[in-house]
Amino acid sequence: MDDTQLQAWVEEISLRSFGVPFRHQASFNPRLRTTGGRYFLKSHNIEINPAQLQTYGTDEVEKIIKHELCHYHLHLAGRGYKHRDPEFKALLQKVEGSRYCQTLPGKAQRRTLPYRYKLICVQCGTEYMRKRKVDPARYRCGRCSGVLKLHTIKG
Repeated sequence: MDDTQLQAWVEEISLRSFGVPFRHQASFNPRLRTTGGRYFLKSHNIEINPAQLQTYGTDEVEKIIKHELCHYHLHLAGRGYKHRDPEFKALLQKVEGSRYCQTLPGKAQRRTLPYRYKLICVQCGTEYMRKRKVDPARYRCGRCSGVLKLHTIKG
């Protein structure tokens, strides 16, 4: 499938599922790795990951297209188009789009340690685990008001 066939397919899904025409560009982007597709707020264009089509077929990609069209139509209508918005969730469920795309095989999940930093009290030894780096000079120990020292956890 090429970009012109994808464009026709997106336009057909938009009319069938939403009853509103899709008037912008849809294309494949082979550089997408962790996402099934994306919608651009400024240009209103949609990009689809071609690896999703090759791996999971047209049924899964149609759900991804419906997901991106939910962003598209809600944004143009001036309504809640973000993932957390109730209008987005309701429309996505109504048109039977996918909330998340399938993970591509061979792509290792990017797992990071839950905590990358540790603050240790110099006086009492109490440890405070942190995901983000903080300036220890701005904080004191909650137990004894001692000075904190920052340590990076290897992993």
